[in-house]
Amino acid sequence: MKFKVFIIDDEKNIRDIFSLLLGEKGYLTESAACGAEGLDKAGSFNPDVLLLDMNLPDMSGLEVLSGVQRICPRCRIIIITAFGTIRNAVEATKLGAYAYLEKPVDNEELLLLISRILEVKMLEAEVEGLKSELSSRYSFSSIVGTSGRMNSVFQMMQKISQVDGTVLITGESGTGKELVARAVHFNSPRKEGPFVVVNCGAIPKDLIESEFFGHVKGAFTDAKTEKTGKFEMAHRGTIFLDEVGELLPEAQVKLLRALGEREIIKVGGTRTIPVDVRVIAATNKDLEAAIRRGEFREDLYWRLAVLSLRLPPLRERNEDVPLLAEHFVRKHKSELGKDIQGITPPALDLLTKYSWPGNVRELENVIYEAMVLSDTAYIDDCNLPLRIQSRAVEGDTRLPQAGASLNEAVHGMTEKMERNMILMALREAGGNRTRAAEILGISRKTLFNKMKQLNMPCWQRKEVR
Repeated sequence: MKFKVFIIDDEKNIRDIFSLLLGEKGYLTESAACGAEGLDKAGSFNPDVLLLDMNLPDMSGLEVLSGVQRICPRCRIIIITAFGTIRNAVEATKLGAYAYLEKPVDNEELLLLISRILEVKMLEAEVEGLKSELSSRYSFSSIVGTSGRMNSVFQMMQKISQVDGTVLITGESGTGKELVARAVHFNSPRKEGPFVVVNCGAIPKDLIESEFFGHVKGAFTDAKTEKTGKFEMAHRGTIFLDEVGELLPEAQVKLLRALGEREIIKVGGTRTIPVDVRVIAATNKDLEAAIRRGEFREDLYWRLAVLSLRLPPLRERNEDVPLLAEHFVRKHKSELGKDIQGITPPALDLLTKYSWPGNVRELENVIYEAMVLSDTAYIDDCNLPLRIQSRAVEGDTRLPQAGASLNEAVHGMTEKMERNMILMALREAGGNRTRAAEILGISRKTLFNKMKQLNMPCWQRKEVR
């Protein structure tokens, strides 16, 4: 993309010199001989940089400056001024001009100034792109689910994102607590502020206070320089306290004061520092049970649980499994360079029957692995881990259909038992058919034929030796 420089100057030779100089450097240029012409062309040209002469025949440079700022608010303006109009140039910078240069203009100085402006504009565009990406990535629509349980979660997220109260998110590991916390932040009035994550379970005991509040130089032996704590870093944004239930009692006391007073004192310091932060905490622990055991302070719990949000485990919303699985296929296909189109019905059936102890995180890992293993355009049941195949079978306790003959019922139940035993043996043997046959007390050939007879997907898998 070429950057655009607009020149407004009543001297033709200056317009021509600037146009030639900037054109040789790869910039697109346009020019005007007076203020009215400049304002007329500015909107259609939409320049990145404007070189504006302060002395124009039809209107003052300050009037043109004001007009261009309205028409092209992202344009950076460099004032070109003669010695006698420096006072006006200074006034122009107060009104928003980026800089001013005196005539005769040094070409190298001009090129350097424009180069710096465009570097800043490129950084601004990059920041805007990142902000847009973050808003998209952490919008409510990025959290997949259409079940009744998730609809309730979305409604609660929508409401709590618009207020500034402290939030406690509870749920099993892998349910997406941090993703929800980020979505709440990026859809709140604080979205322009920082989102600072603190893993409360990973902070060494003697560094907790320093991590939260920072320290001054010399506060302790290794404090060689001053450190900014997480609360101060999150000023005017959100601090996310992940696994807050892992905090030790002494750390809970320190956190309680910060939440109550909204001010901190650095370790070794004496100055009180006010902090404007929203606190979102998350835990996979039952904090009420921890309170009863004396492991978690009740007063801290009530400070955190001003607004509460529970994320259901995946087994409580298994109707979302197919939707999530297809979402993860789309997410990883470009990364893996594989044109996976979807998931076969038998594979989806197995995924839906599985109990998902690792929740959404486990499902994503399974889909990723299946995509790596798949040699076709679709993930099939043979690409899924043995634990999913066997547990799905283990959980199938359905009785034979009404009207089935005794022989049909016995045959069906026998096949289920055989399939179940083979899958459990394969799981125990890590997929090695020879070892699985030994566990079952049959030959490898018999096992192979039995798996083929039962149409078991894993009989096609490469043996792991």
